[in-house]
Amino acid sequence: MAERIGLIAGNGSFPLLVLDAARAQGLAVIVAAIKEEASADIETRGATAVHWLSLGELSRLIETFQREGVRRAIMAGQVKHKQIFSSIRPDWRLAKLLLSLGTRNTDSLLGAVAKTLADEGIILESSTAFLDPLLAKPGVLTTRQPTPQEKKNIDYGRTVARHMATYDVGQTVLVAESACVAVEAMEGTDAAIERAGEIMRSLAGNASTLSRELTVVKIAKPNQDMRFDVPVIGAKTIEVMLRAGATCLAVDAGKCLLLDGKAIITAADSANITIVAD
Repeated sequence: MAERIGLIAGNGSFPLLVLDAARAQGLAVIVAAIKEEASADIETRGATAVHWLSLGELSRLIETFQREGVRRAIMAGQVKHKQIFSSIRPDWRLAKLLLSLGTRNTDSLLGAVAKTLADEGIILESSTAFLDPLLAKPGVLTTRQPTPQEKKNIDYGRTVARHMATYDVGQTVLVAESACVAVEAMEGTDAAIERAGEIMRSLAGNASTLSRELTVVKIAKPNQDMRFDVPVIGAKTIEVMLRAGATCLAVDAGKCLLLDGKAIITAADSANITIVAD
């Protein structure tokens, strides 16, 4: 009998990639798909079983994995921060966990969930365990090199982002001519990029000392826990950047997943966007 591994699936293509890679290694994948987030495509990828659970059903998640004989699990795919505090009703176990938290940021919440799973005999592993080839390699990944101003934006953006990340506010900042235009918060990366684009468009036709070209800086947190909330970018990120007037994307080498692989680089080259991994 094939070894079993659990997959807690959020939104996007990340969980699909993990499922495919785990199956390619001969593992039987038991999926706990989050109703509010996961794609229906998860049903079509050959998982041994797919169980649909609400975001608030922590007890059911544990019971499902235990019943299926799961002792190792991976969490993959975004769960929007605002979903956690929406009208979704937490079960008694999650409600108790939420009440015990000193701060309700991503690290503290998911760290507490990981501990709860471990206490029940289910070890949460690195979400990139099967996807090392998709982690960003060091260097300029695109044809176009960053301009001197984009390099300044990257340096400044990293400084700002690292300070913000220590408070788990967000992992992305938008910079124009060494000025911080927007900081990611609960809305997510794409929405932060769109907001920065709106701000820059609002300056159109007005006297402004700011260049209209935006640099996106997306970092890992200090001591990034690779079990959850790993930075990811995909081809959609490039589409959003193009609409917002962003020309440069900087990520952390070895700690950011390029979900669409070479398709991201191709899309960036077509849009004359440079991608830098340091």
